Amino acid sequence: MKTTFGKVEPNVLIAWAVVAGGLLGFVACMQIAGHTIPPAFDSRILLALRVAGQPDQPLGPFWLPSAVRDITSLGSTIVLMLAMLSVVAYLLLIRRGASAVFVFVAIVSGQMLASLLKYGVGRPRPEIVSHLVAVHTPSFPSGHAMVSAVTYLTLGALAAHFLPHRLAKVYVMGLALLTTLLVGLSRLYLGVHWPSDVLGGWCAGFAWAMLCWLAARWLQEKGRKDA
Repeated sequence: MKTTFGKVEPNVLIAWAVVAGGLLGFVACMQIAGHTIPPAFDSRILLALRVAGQPDQPLGPFWLPSAVRDITSLGSTIVLMLAMLSVVAYLLLIRRGASAVFVFVAIVSGQMLASLLKYGVGRPRPEIVSHLVAVHTPSFPSGHAMVSAVTYLTLGALAAHFLPHRLAKVYVMGLALLTTLLVGLSRLYLGVHWPSDVLGGWCAGFAWAMLCWLAARWLQEKGRKDA
């Protein structure tokens, strides 16, 4: 984790900053989720995505709700687990066992943590607008937002590690970030989460992904020293 000058590398400092910021943001969102009455900004954002005076009518052309449902499926448990297992299988085929274990542990543990947080907080789903998809679990944090952050950032960081050019690395990580943001925003449009649920999911997901990355980096450095 250190350069030849004995200083911590900038990417490690950034990762720790993301962890700290994510944890602080999550705690703040969790405090909001504990309120009996949602704060004004939560309600205003959801209502802004509906036709004025018609909470059952989403904004946009007739095809937009269907398109948003397609986007939100990118953060579903089935899609994320299939993506994870596909990458793990590929890494095992090319004899990258350590990377395969890292991907599996990071993503599965993130999924488990999201479920524990959901049932631990137990926040009800918003009822001020209609739900455009069926939901059956508590609201906080958004599992789609959190686990998509963990999955896409983890896979993006892994792919970037093997890419030779800096621009390609930036593109891959940017794509992972964009997908994560779109999935979270789709949950708001569909009316199944409060904005603070999605923000809390992003905060927890980013923090968890960065913690896993730092742990993997530390183990890699430790292995080199012990070799």
